[in-house]
Amino acid sequence: MGQIAVLYENEAWMAPLFAALENEDADVVRVFANDLVFDPAGRAPDWSLAVNKVSPSSYLRGHAASIRAARDFVPFLERRGVPVVNGSQAFALETSKARQLALLAELGVRAPAARVVTDVAQIPDAARELRYPLIVKPNVGGSGALMRRVDSDDELSETLPTLDLGPDGTGIVQEFLETADGSIQRVEFLDGEYLYAIKIHNESSRDFNLCPADICQTPDGEKESRATNGSAARSESGSRVTTSGWARVPTSGWADNCVVDASAKRALTIEAIDAPTEIVDDVLRIARGGGLDVGGVEYLIAARDGLPYVYDINALSNFVTEAVELVGFDPHARFARWLVGRANATGRRDAVAVATLAATK
Repeated sequence: MGQIAVLYENEAWMAPLFAALENEDADVVRVFANDLVFDPAGRAPDWSLAVNKVSPSSYLRGHAASIRAARDFVPFLERRGVPVVNGSQAFALETSKARQLALLAELGVRAPAARVVTDVAQIPDAARELRYPLIVKPNVGGSGALMRRVDSDDELSETLPTLDLGPDGTGIVQEFLETADGSIQRVEFLDGEYLYAIKIHNESSRDFNLCPADICQTPDGEKESRATNGSAARSESGSRVTTSGWARVPTSGWADNCVVDASAKRALTIEAIDAPTEIVDDVLRIARGGGLDVGGVEYLIAARDGLPYVYDINALSNFVTEAVELVGFDPHARFARWLVGRANATGRRDAVAVATLAATK
């Protein structure tokens, strides 16, 4: 079996994938990106496959070095022939909202109007070219971190001194579109194929941390999700509790999964949906255009015109919590099987290449 290396920076987020790979008896090398040391003039490790799972929100956990390490290490692997899942092209897209907007424009996919700024002082001029309400966010984003909504010139003037454009000092000023029904949709894909879609209901227009994979402590200590055909969860005592279409999951002790202060995180209301064919087609075009092997694309239906707008592309997909209850299968298990198959196929190709070379000598 080929060896699979996983480059990551958040142990809690990786737990389901590592468990799924263990179930597949995969030979896994765990590479914590913040501790990475490598010889840029040397040989690549003898891996059949590498998986890039470094998040753009790494800097929120004191792991900003992980982003910089991945930017250097992933191309190093690729140049030496190691296949990388969500490689350098995908990672460049993941860590730049500007690149995402450029790709959407090239593909003709509708997105909210925006401007890229390289200094906070440029934001008022950018705002004058757009319509309020606006959001200001770092170009290197992640789970809604540091995003701020402003509704007027006066509010922007008051907010300006407190704005943070994140780890690289560049940001996006973008029109904030009210949703038609208070929800956003997310479509997940793997290897060019549609996996599932979910709808995330958001009652607050100023809470942008909508990651459905975050298992976060909420004020009442629970996270809840909507299943299409009823659901079941484990009680604190470990027994299964069947509820009427809702899964309530105790989250005490799981706050490491949350990229923001756990006590401030709201429970998300999530339901599985069938994404429209035209949306799925757009998502798969985005995946191909962005070099994404796996990921998710988020869109909303705007209240002002009833049209869909893509506003986020996620190369790092941790999948939704309680996926089996929501979408009917475990995407981590499917992803793990795909990784093992790809690693083994790479190993077989390498063996054929070596045998062919030996035969010609």
